[in-house]
Amino acid sequence: MRIILPNPRGFCAGVRMAIDVIDQVIDLFPDQTIYAFHEIVHNKHVVARFRSKGVQFVEDLLEAPVGSVMVFSAHGVSPEIRETARVRRFITIDATCPLVTKVHAEAIRYARQGYQILLVGHKDHQEVVGTLGEAPDSTQVVQSPADIPFLTIINPERLVYLTQTTLSTDDAGIIIDALKLAFPKIKEPPGGDICYATTNRQYAVRQLAPRCDIVLVIGSQNSSNSKRLTEIADNVGTPGYLIDDTSELDWSLFKTGQETVLLTAGASAPEDLVSDTCRALLNRFGGEIEVADIFDEDVEFNAPAGLRKVMIDRGIDPTTRRFHVEAPVITQDLYGATPLTISARRI
Repeated sequence: MRIILPNPRGFCAGVRMAIDVIDQVIDLFPDQTIYAFHEIVHNKHVVARFRSKGVQFVEDLLEAPVGSVMVFSAHGVSPEIRETARVRRFITIDATCPLVTKVHAEAIRYARQGYQILLVGHKDHQEVVGTLGEAPDSTQVVQSPADIPFLTIINPERLVYLTQTTLSTDDAGIIIDALKLAFPKIKEPPGGDICYATTNRQYAVRQLAPRCDIVLVIGSQNSSNSKRLTEIADNVGTPGYLIDDTSELDWSLFKTGQETVLLTAGASAPEDLVSDTCRALLNRFGGEIEVADIFDEDVEFNAPAGLRKVMIDRGIDPTTRRFHVEAPVITQDLYGATPLTISARRI
């Protein structure tokens, strides 16, 4: 079997930041229960590991006692949630991905300028709920082109679209093209809203999947960006399958054991789950691992303001904490095989 591991895959800088934030909050408040509003990231293994450390994930702030330490998830929250946290005197640490914060800021700015906002995304996704909360009277969610005839448009020359950061670029493009056709004067967000990590991982799958027989994506079912990777694979003609871990491997997918498998991971999936899957495949079929370098990601974020304040109050220099993501390193110990490293042509 030939296993191709694309770079980039797995954790993005925003997910790494959110995970590191909770780890540091646990250390800073060793004698207190740490609460998180929603799952910190959409991966059941990450969440389970934090639960084992005593972190409690809640869907309603009233579940946490007044004065609790509360971490907001990477997906962002609405002003209403922030106000509830203030009233309940929570010590709040905001682990919202800075790229999601950018979309929130755009919603606020455009609403103040008198624009109607068409928010492209999944209406029940936590990120969309949070963004919608920034300007609810000015914003309508568009999930597909079929929603467009039912929009209430006051002035088609004062429209802007924003997008959920974890959308498939293919699906988002279809909706955006339909919006532009319906409203030729609609304004685009500066620089686009779909995050670099989502775009890069999707691009890698789009380039490599046609060379493969199967695409396996490591990620949880509630991970939007992970699901989109399987859709990208399907779109280019290679069947894609989303699995949380090796327990969900369907061995009947492999007819000969000589298949070429593209193995990637959503932005919230830990690399150890990728290495576990590599070992399981190689133990059963033998073969080799190849690494295909599509993009070099070298992204880092500063510690969130709330965490910096707590650190300063405790005499810790917050500038020592930056959240950095580099390509995973392949080792024989982790992957159970000596990999053949290749560099994919940059297209």
